Amino acid sequence: MEVLEKRIKETMVAYIPYMGSFDKIPELMQEVGEWLSEKGLKTTGRVYGTYFNSPEDTPTENLQYEIGFSFEGVAIPEGKVGIKEVPEHTVLAAMYKGPHTEVGPVIHAVADYAVKNGYDIVGPVTEIYLNSPLEVPESELLTEVQFPVIKL
Repeated sequence: MEVLEKRIKETMVAYIPYMGSFDKIPELMQEVGEWLSEKGLKTTGRVYGTYFNSPEDTPTENLQYEIGFSFEGVAIPEGKVGIKEVPEHTVLAAMYKGPHTEVGPVIHAVADYAVKNGYDIVGPVTEIYLNSPLEVPESELLTEVQFPVIKL
């Protein structure tokens, strides 16, 4: 597995924060996507989940995450949907192919790489979903795992 340092450009995102089971992720993705469509906003390719704690050490009902899409244009937060600007930042990233439920070892590998190579992880892990389980079999799903970092 290759781990790369890369710059992520500033982008606007619409997102829904959630606390509870990861089983809600498909429903939350659909909600955000439909909200953007209703507002006439064009998505720009970043479909993501940011995970603030880990199922390895957190009870399911306390898992905290957000699911979102990048978009162009101007929007005002409404209901459950928040809007924010994600600033330009540096990440360590690695690609994973397979079911979303089995990405854990890649997350650990990127975190270990950061520690061994003089990086400080400065935020939660984000998974960028590059294709959809509605379009390809689980074994073909592509996810980019990203940790925001600074070089020590």
